[in-house]
Amino acid sequence: MRILVLGSGAREHAIILALAAESAGHELFAAPGNAGIGADATLVTTLNPDDPAAVTLFANDERIDLVVIGPEAPLVAGVADALRERGIPVFGPSRAAAQLEGSKAFAKRIMDAAGVPTGRATRAQTRDEVAAALDAYGAPHVVKADGLAAGKGVVVTDDREAALAHADRYLGDGAVLVEEFLSGPEVSLFFVSDGDTVRALSPAQDFKRALDGDAGPNTGGMGAYSPLPWLAERFGGEQAFVELVTREVAEPVIRQLDAEGTPFIGLLYAGLILTDAGVKVIEFNARFGDPETQVVLPRLRTPLSALLMAAASGTLEDQPAPEFSDDVAVTVVLASEGYPESPVTGRALGGLDAAAATDGVHLAHAATRAADGGLVATGGRVLNVVAVADTFGAARDRAYHALSHITLEGAHYRRDIAARVAE
Repeated sequence: MRILVLGSGAREHAIILALAAESAGHELFAAPGNAGIGADATLVTTLNPDDPAAVTLFANDERIDLVVIGPEAPLVAGVADALRERGIPVFGPSRAAAQLEGSKAFAKRIMDAAGVPTGRATRAQTRDEVAAALDAYGAPHVVKADGLAAGKGVVVTDDREAALAHADRYLGDGAVLVEEFLSGPEVSLFFVSDGDTVRALSPAQDFKRALDGDAGPNTGGMGAYSPLPWLAERFGGEQAFVELVTREVAEPVIRQLDAEGTPFIGLLYAGLILTDAGVKVIEFNARFGDPETQVVLPRLRTPLSALLMAAASGTLEDQPAPEFSDDVAVTVVLASEGYPESPVTGRALGGLDAAAATDGVHLAHAATRAADGGLVATGGRVLNVVAVADTFGAARDRAYHALSHITLEGAHYRRDIAARVAE
């Protein structure tokens, strides 16, 4: 197939690497992509992935068989709608269905209508309403921007003034949600959907805080691992957990969206928390998560293209449940100095070939650009080192050994990714 992947991050690189590894010999295009993606797909740097008309024209002119939308911005811009109107298969929900990520208030309403377990929340439009909700729920305080915020719209803090300051940052653009704090381990679980049928992938756990020990500010994600063997203690195994969440979360939400005339076709990301009262949803996203995709897809044995095309064409019911290897995967994010507040960009990267030569390791580029015969960092999260092995200890050793080869002035990364599960 001729497949166009929209986006420029490590998530998109992971998708492209999975497609490129298939025996089918796909022709892969990425818009706009990055320097690392350019080694595995044809870059279309002049194509704006957020422009529905431009993407549709390119896909039509280049006889693209399938468009895969990576980030959230093209979804909210309505790129999937324009492609479907032209009859071009696309993996990604409509603008209306993508509100599940684009509006936290919309997601809460859908969950309430579908009977999906989640935390209490108050939609606040003024500072006084925020303050009242903070006092009603108590600390720790959880404040979320209602719209898209590139993974940085959430604050969890015991400091009431910090919570108010976070709300102030987003109230000028609309409402915020103040939520009750939910305590417990977090799990990310992806579901492929064609608007009717859902197929679950393998769960993962990511690390949002910038520093070791879950300290520091929230980020877009500093690392992840998959699978989650500790689910067995509470749920009897990963498969039992997946079936529970499919039955109580994914299927009710997909049915509710379909009943409202907004069928969800694409990737439903469920951010879950395992509370003492049961599994609850923290949030939904309408696309593959980053960095969880980087550890889920390397373990996928089922051809990714078959799943994506079945979802895009409404034939997912004919696809068996995805199969995964028994290997484990760990990814560690290399971040620029100052990330997440004020990342320093434009600095040279070195040692990537030596890192990638480590057994069981590959690199997923997030923000790199070719310059002066080498590569430079162009964003906060620069790249992912992804390691696959038969144990978490071995995967961690491989990942951190590979990282020791990489040079980037001022760079930082967490050193405790998957440490607890490796023990």
